Amino acid sequence: MSEPTNPSFDIAHLGHVEMFTDRFEDSLDFFTRVYGLKLSGKDEASAYLRAWDDYEYCTLKLTRATTTGVGHIGYRAASPDALQRRVAAIEASGYAVHGWTDGDESHGPAFRFEDPFGHIFEIYWETRWYQPQQEAERAALKNTASAFSGAAPRRLDHLNLLSSDVREFRRFMETCLGARVTEMIQLDNGRLGGCWFTINNKTYDLACTEEHGGGNARLHHVTYATDQREDILRAADIFLQNGVHIETGPHKHAIQGTFFLYVWEPAGNRVELANAGARLILAPDWQPVVWTETERRKGQAWGLKTIETFHTHGTPPVNKEH
Repeated sequence: MSEPTNPSFDIAHLGHVEMFTDRFEDSLDFFTRVYGLKLSGKDEASAYLRAWDDYEYCTLKLTRATTTGVGHIGYRAASPDALQRRVAAIEASGYAVHGWTDGDESHGPAFRFEDPFGHIFEIYWETRWYQPQQEAERAALKNTASAFSGAAPRRLDHLNLLSSDVREFRRFMETCLGARVTEMIQLDNGRLGGCWFTINNKTYDLACTEEHGGGNARLHHVTYATDQREDILRAADIFLQNGVHIETGPHKHAIQGTFFLYVWEPAGNRVELANAGARLILAPDWQPVVWTETERRKGQAWGLKTIETFHTHGTPPVNKEH
């Protein structure tokens, strides 16, 4: 009999991502007017954004900076006790610990820690539920969180980080967050080219792929989910109309079978719209699907070759002289 591979379930879901931008006003205009996120609130440093059916006040914290990339990744714990169990596991893990913060406008106290590649994570329990601030934001149907506009993604789905050693990043995710791998790439040289992680029954909420640009603590992309593929086809026209750089897609990934569209927001951070269909990982003894290097060279599901910038572009950009 197979042994269970399901995670501890101490972590409920990916809560939010902090994204740095050195073109704050342009980025904010893109995410609200074009991409279709809702502005919950602002302070001097950040804008707090969410998709129309995200229940939390913030799923994307857009922060003014002199650079781009990811500030931190926030996961919500399943309960106060679960939060304390994860904190104890992280403190005993040997990974870098930043300790407790007071939180921010969107959530309460959070415990911060760091992966071996410089990405900062936090876990928290107390959160601020979204409440419509204007009548126009109120959804016509009471079982959805708010009205929608623009490309109108429904919810935060996942993010992709870059690291120089995916195998070590896997150990970090399994140890600190109780995550499991659903799919992975095994390279011919013995290294892992990528791992896709989940902490619940979604197919994945975080991916880590190998860093080919020579940077540290870099972001590959942040993704919001749409209801259906047609939403992504409409979004492609919205992006085209607004002069947004479409990097690749619409198309279908071989790994995870996700229908995708990648664009660059004004500061250069890569963002995705994705539709995973009805696919969930329900098996408690799920074994990772392993893709070989030869299989990945065939390209995406329907034969589209992966473009070069998808392997090299990340944020913040790398100084090409070093």
